[in-house]
Parts: sequence; C-alpha cells; structure tokens
Amino acid sequence: MTALSSGNCSFQYQLRQANRSLDGNCLLFLIILGKVLLNTLTLGMRRKNTCHNFMEYFCFSLAFIDFLLLVNISIIYYYRDFVVLGVRFTKYHICLFTQIISFTYGFLHYPVFLIACIDYYLNFSKTPKLALKCQKIFYFFTVILIWISVLAYVLRDPGIYQSLKAQSVYSYQCPFYISIQSYWLSFSMVMILFMAFITSWSEVIALVQAVRMTSYMNETILYFPFSSHSSYTLSSKKTLLPKFIICFLGTWLPFVLLQVIILLLKVQIPAYIEMNIPWLYFVNSFLIATVYWFNCHKLNLRDVALPADPFVNWKCCFIPLTIHNLEQIEKPISIIIC
Repeated sequence: MTALSSGNCSFQYQLRQANRSLDGNCLLFLIILGKVLLNTLTLGMRRKNTCHNFMEYFCFSLAFIDFLLLVNISIIYYYRDFVVLGVRFTKYHICLFTQIISFTYGFLHYPVFLIACIDYYLNFSKTPKLALKCQKIFYFFTVILIWISVLAYVLRDPGIYQSLKAQSVYSYQCPFYISIQSYWLSFSMVMILFMAFITSWSEVIALVQAVRMTSYMNETILYFPFSSHSSYTLSSKKTLLPKFIICFLGTWLPFVLLQVIILLLKVQIPAYIEMNIPWLYFVNSFLIATVYWFNCHKLNLRDVALPADPFVNWKCCFIPLTIHNLEQIEKPISIIIC
C-alpha cells in the first residue's frame, strides 16, 4: 500500500470542501433564480389597477432585492475571486450576502403585516386622504425606511454578528436563518380561517352549492341567492362571513393547504425563500378580507375608497331566489363591493 503524505491529504480535503462549496453555491443560484422567476410571474398575473397601497410597493421592492441578490451571486460565482474598490470578493461572500438577506427577510414579517393593517384601516377611516402623488412618495419612502431599519438592526445585533463571524471561520458551512415570525403569522392566519369555517361551515356548503358566476362590466361576479322575504341584512357580519370565505378560498385554497402541510410537518424553510411575493399577496388578501368584514357597514358607502385586491375578486352580489335566469338581469342587485 502507498502511504499518502499529510500535504496530499490536506490538499484533497480542501479540494473536497471547495467542490462542496461550489455545488452549494450553484444550488443557491438556482433557488434564487427560481424565486426571481416566480416573483416576475406573480407580478405579471396580478390586476394592474391596484398599485396605490403599501403592500404593493413592498412587493415591488422585494422583487428588486431578490433580483439584486441574483445579480451579485451570478457575478461572484462567475469570477470566483476578484477585487472591486479595494474589497476582495470570493465565494464566501455568496453565502454572506444570502445570510444577511435571510436575517433581514426573517425580521420583516411582523412590520410589514402591521403597516399593511394600518394602511388599510386608514383607507376606511375618515382621515383626510393625501393626493395620489403624495401617496406614492409616502409609500416609497416608507418602504425604504423599513428596509434600512431592519437591515441596520440585523447588522448591529450581537448574536447575528457572531453567527456571521463563525461562518467565516467554517466557510464550507452556510446555514440560513429560519424565521419564527413567518411561522406564527402563518399559524395565526390558518387558525383564524379554520375557526371562521367551523362557525359557518353549513352556510359555506350551502352557498357553494347555490352560488352562480357571471360577468358584469367585464368582471367576474359571484351571485349569492337569498330569500327576498327573509330579514336578510347585507351589512351583517354573520351573513357576509361565509361569502368572504368562499371568495378567499376560491383563489387561495391551494396556498392554504400548503401552509397547513408546512405547519403539520414542521418544515423549516430558509427565510430568503419563505419571504416571497405569493406569500405577501396571500397575507394581503387575508388582511383585505378582515378589514372588509370588520367594516361591513361601510361597504355600500360611496365616499369610502375600498382597497383593491390584486388576485381575489371581492365583488359579491345578491339576487332573490325567485330569479332563475341571470342573463335577463341588466345589472346586479345590491352590489356589496364595487
């Protein structure tokens, strides 16, 4: 048998670690590329007249950050080792940048959720509205402020700094942050949906069997039959809840089932993957449904600017049960959301 020198063993070990790092970087590149394509597809599928709210601006900023991360990873992966303005970039920085982004994304769920809630609440309040141009500027700088604040917190946190410093010692390892915020946010929304469905499951099933779909003014509208002789109040929270559940699950049911599977199996998803545009639009639809439900008495007011959903059509119409031919109706009766 031939004995290998310690130098050869060390060289082979370093070579194996380099190959492992390159394979990991290639996989990371493909994941980020897939996420960028998913972001582009989702933004392309949304309705185009819903740009004037905080969540929409934040989605565009997230798509830009993901694209910027993809460009940085691509450049570093291609050149391997280069110097820019006196700063040397190596394959280690691919992991470093992605880790910083993961920590930043992981701490953004609660702030984004809270600010979106405040934004939609103010839309229903009687506070003076800003001009459209001022609104755009306000949302733009609010999004920038959130990114800068969370990034500054991540870079100044001692625990995160130690984690990044330890990774620089063991450069072949690249663990990513798992956000606890997204877990509890997903758990809360799924539980609320479950309780809402349980409390009105009989009405939901009856409406699913009776609901009709038609087109009005080039938009798809759901017709919910009701008895014209009953004491039916269109602004009642109890009667609107099953209809909102149908509208929401009609679009997001696959995503809700995915969240249930992730929660039951306790799947750990890195924060740089979990914070994505489909997830944000899912949260956005949940917030809009919640705001609509709590402000159902204002849905028929003409002077209230209702938030528009990029994916869920919340146009719910009611017709008497005696009408059987929807095509003979010139316009919907009692449009709740228009």
